[in-house]
Amino acid sequence: ADATAQGPGRVGVAVGRQAGGAPMNDTYPSGVGPATAAKDDEFLPPHAQDCLGCGPDNPHGHHLQARRSGEGVDAQHVFDKRHVGAPGIAHGGAVATVVDDLFGFLLYVVGELAVTRNLNVEYLAPVRLGVPYQCQAELAQRERRKLFMNARVKDQGGLVVVTARALFLTVDVAHFGDEGAATFDMLRRR
Repeated sequence: ADATAQGPGRVGVAVGRQAGGAPMNDTYPSGVGPATAAKDDEFLPPHAQDCLGCGPDNPHGHHLQARRSGEGVDAQHVFDKRHVGAPGIAHGGAVATVVDDLFGFLLYVVGELAVTRNLNVEYLAPVRLGVPYQCQAELAQRERRKLFMNARVKDQGGLVVVTARALFLTVDVAHFGDEGAATFDMLRRR
């Protein structure tokens, strides 16, 4: 059976099987994989319950919730007082965390386990606290193990305030060690 992600504010999302039951990608352990069966506007599962970017159980985290949008992902996010850098403005590291995590959600759509090799964030305008931002990411190019991704963060008026480029490298589940294997096993049992 397909693994599904469920929880507060989440809908069931298939995370590992193509039509007919074949695994999406043999890089993933059996029964765990990308949410390519997810329809647009369905929430994708968190990377881990305590993930700094999206983990619902991390009291210091961003609790980012991303949805599939065609071949990309999008999320709405509001930075709060926990993320302050300069007065009234989100810390650049907090913004980079959200963008990096958004790229992590894109991996569900791409269908690969991968890790950040390089992250380049350009801050084009201040990212204000307490303001909703639309975050979007998509795969730009693939070269063997290399996944080149782009993202942007827009304010309510559509002004792009942040752009980002990332290089992720695909990895095997063994890269994540015993704790990672336990996480994938937990997803497989859902």
